[in-house]
Amino acid sequence: MEKSKISEMFRGKKNKILSIYFTAGFPELNSTNRVILALQKSGVDMIEVGIPFSDPLADGSVIQQTSIVALSNGMTINVLFNQLASIKDQVQVPLVLMGYLNPILKYGIEKFCSEASKLGISGVIVPDIPLDEYIQNYQNIFESYRLPLIFLITPSTPDNRIRLIDSVSKGFIYAVSSLSTTGKEENYSELHRAYLSRISSLNLSNPILVGFGIHNEQTFNIATQYCNGAIIGSAFLKCIGNGNNIEGNTALFISKIRGNN
Repeated sequence: MEKSKISEMFRGKKNKILSIYFTAGFPELNSTNRVILALQKSGVDMIEVGIPFSDPLADGSVIQQTSIVALSNGMTINVLFNQLASIKDQVQVPLVLMGYLNPILKYGIEKFCSEASKLGISGVIVPDIPLDEYIQNYQNIFESYRLPLIFLITPSTPDNRIRLIDSVSKGFIYAVSSLSTTGKEENYSELHRAYLSRISSLNLSNPILVGFGIHNEQTFNIATQYCNGAIIGSAFLKCIGNGNNIEGNTALFISKIRGNN
C-alpha cells in the first residue's frame, strides 16, 4: 500500500497528534465542510468525519444525538461524498471516515472504497467489522484502494490480539481508553494510565491514538504521555452544537486543548 497522508503525518510528527471527530451533517446538513475547514485552519493534525447511523455500537449520548440530528437533516453517504468532493482540493490534513458496517454494506463496500479513494480519504474506521472477517473478505478491497482500515483496541483486548491487529494495520491503532461509550468526561485514573502504559510497552509497529474520555487540556496531555496522540469527539460536538460561529468556537476549542489559553 502506498504511503498515505496518515503515514506522512506520523513521519513529520511523532507526539501530541490531535485528531478531532465530528458528525457529518451536524448541526446543519451543510455544516460538514465548514467544520472541516475550521478545524484545519485551527491547526488540528487529523479530522475524523463520522457517518451518522441510527444504531451505533460505541457512541455515547452526545454523538447519538448528533447522529439523530444529522440523519433528520438528510445526511447520507451519497450526500457526504458530494460535500467532500467540493472541498477535496482545499484539504491538506488527513481525513478519516468513521462509520458502521451496515450502511457501508448497503452502499456497496467496493463502491464505498472506490469513492473514498477518489476523494483522497486517508483511512476508514468501522468499529463493528470483526478482524477475522476483515482479513477474509475485505482486506484486499481496502488495500486495493489504498485505504488503511483503523482497528480499535480496548482495555480488555489481550496482548496477542493487539499484536495481531498491529500486524494487519497500516495507519494507526485506535486505543479506546475505557470500557464505556464515548463522551464520559472522567479524569484519567491509575487504571487508564496502566492500560496505556501496557500498550506503550508492547512496542507496536503502528502509532497509537487514544480516544474516549479525552475532553480538555489535562486529559489530552495525560493520554499523550503514553501514546502518539489523542482523538476528541463529544466535547467538540458540544462546542459547535448551536451552529453559531462554528469557525470562532472551533478556534477557541482547539486553542484550549493545545494549552494556548
